[in-house]
Amino acid sequence: MLAKAFPVDLRRCQVLGLAGTAVLALGGETAGALPVRHLLAPASARAAVGLVGVYFGVVLLIAAWVLLGRLVRGPEPPTPRALLLVLAVWAAPLLLAPPLFSRDVYSYLAQGAMVDAHMDVYTHGPERLGGPLADEVAPMWQHTGAPYGPAFLALASALSGLTRGEVPAGLLGMRLVALLGVALMAVALPRLARHSGADPAAALWLGALNPLVLLHLVAGAHNDALMLGLLGLGLVAARGRRPAVGAVLVTLAALVKAPAALGLLAVVALRVRAGRRPLPAVLTTAGASAATTVAATALAGTGYGWIGALDTPVSPHNWALTSLLGRATGALLDRLGSGLAPLAVPAWHLLGLAATAVTVLLIWLRLRPRPVYALGLSLLAVAVLGPAIRPWYVLWGLFLIAAAAPSTSVRHRVAALAGVLALAVLPSGGPADLGQLLLAVSGGALGAVVLWQAHQAHQARQAQARQAQAREAQARQADRSTPAHRIRRPPRAGRTPAPGRLA
Repeated sequence: MLAKAFPVDLRRCQVLGLAGTAVLALGGETAGALPVRHLLAPASARAAVGLVGVYFGVVLLIAAWVLLGRLVRGPEPPTPRALLLVLAVWAAPLLLAPPLFSRDVYSYLAQGAMVDAHMDVYTHGPERLGGPLADEVAPMWQHTGAPYGPAFLALASALSGLTRGEVPAGLLGMRLVALLGVALMAVALPRLARHSGADPAAALWLGALNPLVLLHLVAGAHNDALMLGLLGLGLVAARGRRPAVGAVLVTLAALVKAPAALGLLAVVALRVRAGRRPLPAVLTTAGASAATTVAATALAGTGYGWIGALDTPVSPHNWALTSLLGRATGALLDRLGSGLAPLAVPAWHLLGLAATAVTVLLIWLRLRPRPVYALGLSLLAVAVLGPAIRPWYVLWGLFLIAAAAPSTSVRHRVAALAGVLALAVLPSGGPADLGQLLLAVSGGALGAVVLWQAHQAHQARQAQARQAQAREAQARQADRSTPAHRIRRPPRAGRTPAPGRLA
């Protein structure tokens, strides 16, 4: 239905997506992850209207993205430069919007302020910092150390010093960092796609214009954007003539968030494909990575506590597969009176870790000649089988799958997953109650109704146009079938009819 709702051209896709992000940003002013002093009660009228508006805007954005995908697959697809302009237009309303779908950005700011104040950010949580920034962090993370690497914490520390701990300025700074990461992703995608034999426009559509990118990397200002941007640039450099630079960039991505460390496998594979022997490729990549790690950690001044912080506890209500199975197993054992119930969740997490390792090994054994695609599938496995999952974690793998997917059907399946996950989180970032779920569904339904009405109006216009064309065709046919002697022709100029004859 969406593909027929509008005449599919780039301008209409731009306008529809812009309307979606504009309404989304406006709704976020009352329903987003606001600073605590501006938070409204979820049951308040303004928060309810904002929540409806956010989901209305999300549905419009998803529709615009689907229509744009049809245009990308058409006979005259837009150029990558035109798609980058669409991305900029869609992202513009989110630049000054409040944080949406997560409160993680407040944790980034508080952890940066802790590093700036020379506190051990891996041992203590934001509660040790105190003050306005710590008050913005969700209660469950107040006593939790940072799970991020020294490269990101050094950046957060510099931003804290620049903004002097002011929350509005810090939020804007973190969003600009996220936008920089998205820009790096958009730069890397077409290049990786060409190297992998994929369509650059299709790669940009799935990997950068994806609603998850706009909702969570831009609106949510997540540091995953910087991780993916550095990872993408590192792979571009590794496939060219700068493999050492590639190893450095991929290591910096891992020093933002640890999953990017798998990218070093792709760097080695790309060097081997370029003609290097495996052992020298491994040694030089490991050397560049180690030197980068030492230098970044020394410059950040955080020490190596980030290694131990990799097992940061996850939310007890996390809906990762292993967490869900662990909670279900624990509940069953508890009902049976077993004392093993507390061990259920840790046991499932260990099983998930083992399953992840086996899956990644099998992926690389099978897809070693296609390192970018193998890396994308590996990161997707890490996200899905890990102890914690959020919708934006799927972007770890989706970003590279977009650049190297071997077929259109793979892209379609991944795109369907992204479209569903775009609707999975409330704009406040908190857990949902029944009332909020009803409001969210109402907003999405309202967006679907508006799109359906647009479809109906377009169908009516098309029917009228067909009727008009049919009447014109009938009129032309009637003119052609009329005998020539029945048609009166005016006399030629300058001649007078003969007497007794009709003119």
